[in-house]
Amino acid sequence: MLNATGLSFGYHSYNSGRLALNDVSVDVERGSLTGLLGPNGCGKTTLLKMLAGVLVPLRGVVSLGGRSTLQIPRRELARHLAVVPQETHPTFDYTVMEMVLMGRHPHLGLFQLEGPRDIETALDALSATGTRHLAERSYMTLSGGEKQRVVIAAALTQSAEVLLLDEPTTSLDLAYQLEIASLLRQLNRERGVTMVLATHDLNLAAGLCTRLILLSEGRVLADGPTGEVLTAAAIRQLYGVDADVRFHEGAGHLTVVPVSRVR
Repeated sequence: MLNATGLSFGYHSYNSGRLALNDVSVDVERGSLTGLLGPNGCGKTTLLKMLAGVLVPLRGVVSLGGRSTLQIPRRELARHLAVVPQETHPTFDYTVMEMVLMGRHPHLGLFQLEGPRDIETALDALSATGTRHLAERSYMTLSGGEKQRVVIAAALTQSAEVLLLDEPTTSLDLAYQLEIASLLRQLNRERGVTMVLATHDLNLAAGLCTRLILLSEGRVLADGPTGEVLTAAAIRQLYGVDADVRFHEGAGHLTVVPVSRVR
């Protein structure tokens, strides 16, 4: 469905010798939930931006349904791919409904206003994220967890098949982290939304993602099912940290407990 082949990208000149991504290939299957893990500066956000068509690779190609994303008009691409950033800071004081309706823009013609079907789609997305009761509230007055759910609702309103999420639980307290994780799991299972998320939270990835891609210094260190990839040896190699990785009966998935920094 979404494929990246041989991606290389640098934020500086070709001759700097330092690439943010170096020969990275990724295959995202329809309906999958894929996590991108790695330390700061490893290339997670860069890879998300390239999958979204925001950045143009120095080498390699990103394709959606067999077509290069560079050959797909931006409006059309936005009907298939939606991005959920770490933080959203609107310029104006929009209501929640106004924020969510922005997701309909790729489906509207020039100067066309939202109609009943667009309103219905937005309300459905608000219901799916548990934020319908906030529709008339000012977005800026919401809590961090509420804002993140509204941004996810806006992405759903795009009617995109793929969600690309960058640190979806950053700066959220423990309760909201669990809430967002539960929401994403529900959207994936019940609506079949394909997701790729970059995160530093190993336990979030362990409980949510069926597949993990480990990135180190712009290269793929490992790629495969979560249970096979998320090991103590991999965490040691990736982060320089000894960790206890084991299946937690109560949680129903692997859990990671950092023990000490490798000296």
